[in-house]
Amino acid sequence: MMQQFLRIKADHPNTLLFYRMGDFYELFFDDAEKAARMLGITLTQRGASNGNPIKMAGVPFHSADQYLAKLIKLGESVAICEQIGDPATSKGPVERKVIRVITPGTLTDSDLLPEKSERPLLAICTITQRKTITVGLAWLSMASGALKLMEFAGDARGFDARLKQELERISPAEILLADDVGLMHLQAGSGKFTSVPQWHFDPESGGKALREQLGVSTLSGFNAEGLHAAVGASGALLRYAQSTQGKGLQHVRTLAVEAENEFIGLDAATRRNLELTETLRGADDSMSPTLFSLLDHCRTAMGSRLLRHWLHHARRDQEIARARHAALNALMRADAASGLSTTLAAVPDIERITTRIALQSARPRDLAGMRGGLQQLPSLRAYVAMCNKDADAPLLKSVHEALATPSECLDLIERGIALEPAAMVRDGGVIARGYDPELDELRALSENAGQFLVDLETRERARTGIGNLRVEYNKVHGFYIEVTHGQTDKVPDDYRRRQTLKNAERYITPELKAFEDKALSAQERALAREKYLYEKLINELAPHIGTLQSIAHALAQLDVLVALADHAMRNNWCAPQLIDEPRIFIEQGRHPVVENQIERFIANDCELSNERKLLLITGPNMGGKSTFMRQVALITLLAYVGSFVPANHAVIGPIDRIFTRIGAADDLAGGRSTFMVEMTESAAILNNATEHSLVLMDEVGRGTSTFDGLALAWAIARHLIDSTRSFTLFATHYFELTQLPDTHPSAANVHLSAVEHKDSIVFLHAVQPGPASQSYGLQVAQLAGVPQPVIKAARKHLAALEAHSVQATPQFDLFAHNMSPDEEAETADEPVRTAAVTAILEALDEADPDTLSPREALDMLYSLKRLAEKE
Repeated sequence: MMQQFLRIKADHPNTLLFYRMGDFYELFFDDAEKAARMLGITLTQRGASNGNPIKMAGVPFHSADQYLAKLIKLGESVAICEQIGDPATSKGPVERKVIRVITPGTLTDSDLLPEKSERPLLAICTITQRKTITVGLAWLSMASGALKLMEFAGDARGFDARLKQELERISPAEILLADDVGLMHLQAGSGKFTSVPQWHFDPESGGKALREQLGVSTLSGFNAEGLHAAVGASGALLRYAQSTQGKGLQHVRTLAVEAENEFIGLDAATRRNLELTETLRGADDSMSPTLFSLLDHCRTAMGSRLLRHWLHHARRDQEIARARHAALNALMRADAASGLSTTLAAVPDIERITTRIALQSARPRDLAGMRGGLQQLPSLRAYVAMCNKDADAPLLKSVHEALATPSECLDLIERGIALEPAAMVRDGGVIARGYDPELDELRALSENAGQFLVDLETRERARTGIGNLRVEYNKVHGFYIEVTHGQTDKVPDDYRRRQTLKNAERYITPELKAFEDKALSAQERALAREKYLYEKLINELAPHIGTLQSIAHALAQLDVLVALADHAMRNNWCAPQLIDEPRIFIEQGRHPVVENQIERFIANDCELSNERKLLLITGPNMGGKSTFMRQVALITLLAYVGSFVPANHAVIGPIDRIFTRIGAADDLAGGRSTFMVEMTESAAILNNATEHSLVLMDEVGRGTSTFDGLALAWAIARHLIDSTRSFTLFATHYFELTQLPDTHPSAANVHLSAVEHKDSIVFLHAVQPGPASQSYGLQVAQLAGVPQPVIKAARKHLAALEAHSVQATPQFDLFAHNMSPDEEAETADEPVRTAAVTAILEALDEADPDTLSPREALDMLYSLKRLAEKE
């Protein structure tokens, strides 16, 4: 047995091997120790190898899914090794074989997959020519069969940042890399890295594998010709996926090539700051809902997954969003959301069930669920037709067409699968009565045994005259006729003794023996027949896989549209207007998530255009600056997702990317301070934003000294106005920046208002024109619970600082006035200097430490100290 185990284990050295032995999956040696530690199961030992005891741990095969789910969540892969030989005919150990390998990126089991998100498998292929790196990505959602490619090129400097951005967007569960590529430093979310041989990424063999998978002679119809790196990645991807499933991928039938400029760009920081699908504190923070959790009124898991995809993949093409807006309008006018929602609730996850049919791993209740879902299609079509009757909604028309009932497929499941089938085929009771005459006959033999025994007992009592004769059955001795010792002299000659008891004898007759042989084998033969018929039915469903996938996609689209329409109606959201001119105009906009969390949300306007590119936002902490900025970004994104938006009116022009630089966080593991993270994110914005981008920058420059921070914030703001020309919301506490609009007409000041009463503060959360008058920092500190003595001391020190301030004009004026363009360019990166600072620097410049006597050095120190006191 151990020899067999070690042979199989040698083919899967880096994978936990679940080795089937009877009713258990056993693990041995290092696998046993690792699994016992991770799963909290008992570690035992049995036998010895090279004089050392063999470590062993196991889990029951019928409850293995819960253990597999835990291992996969921890990033492990598991090879499932089953007994494929017959124990009755085997000489030595029963033949075993690994039937499939379960890895984080190749899951299809409903018990192992998250219901509302995809867990794709992704492969990365890089081709370097001179200083240019071409990156090819191929990713496959095994549970849906969606295969996608993407390729981009760049220099080594921007390579990591761009790749991280794409990995954040795709969020793969497992990443395949060539074993000689050093990309393990990427730390792509929770994705597991798996190394495969370099030759698996060969573009030529990848192209051949891709053409064979799709059943085409050329990839030009998919716009994939010439994407050598991406095609190479797809070859490694398909090879790995097929090897884990142990069979072909019948459900992978289409290919989508994503272009670099297809979606509105969102980097990792932006996705995090806008809390699209995860809160800033992490995914499990249920106390702080996300945009996804707010909008997810979907009644099917397919719809929830598509909604998540739309939020992360808003298309730049305005026509796509307009088509969704038209569909929402039609649904709301017809008031069909309620009926559609109720009907959709009866639809199972057809997308994933279809995949399991393709991979021949569908269970009986999957098919029963599929049957129930397909039976809802006529009702759903009727609702959609009603909505589209008086409306021009092409999207609803295509959904209506795709929801046609696949009669042949449904008829096969209705005839073949029992109304309430058992969970597993091995339990029997899966195939419907009347589907197969042979199965019905075998079932009748098994089920009618009781009546036969009653009839036989009546006949034998009459024939023998033995009034207490009994015909019975037990699992050990089978069927028998029992006669008490006092009546044995009446037993006929054709009775053969089977067993002697203390008070009775048990017999068998030729008739009973013949029935026993037939009845006992009938149950076994019925189960074997059911297994055969079930596998045959699964194979007969294979030609319908493409149709079922189309139905699943249409159902998911309808589910998302109904959910968005329902939310828009209940929360008074409006249809945004998408235009070709550069503009963002929002009237009475609200933050979609926050408005549901507080009793009374203060709505605010926002207007950005070619003449008004940058808003400088000032006001107190907690005044609502970040909320206002985020709501503008979320309203813009929702408009392009195809949703209605939380506002009275919204007009949005072309948007290519959304950038955010909000909040402070360090990256200690990556060796980056809070300020370094801030500057890295700022650099990404300045290097990549365009005039069609929306930029949110909050408190830039606060992580360093006042003058350094002010200089940086000013230079960044000016660059965004003059060079980048992005739509920008720039929140700051540097009041010196509020003079920017004096020299740059496309900038404007707004502030979040607050009212001070005695020593307390009331935040009005209203955006008003002009700069704020003060920061209210001490009042906010008081609200936060800073001890009163500290507040008093700070207030006293603030008064002293303000009294000693000798500046007639703000320091910022040095930048704004009396400079030629050349001088302004030269001074742009210099810190602002006061007269005292200048005097100190001049004194230091004139001094030569090597020629100073100790007395002269001490005098100079006192002189510098006096200058510093003036400052």
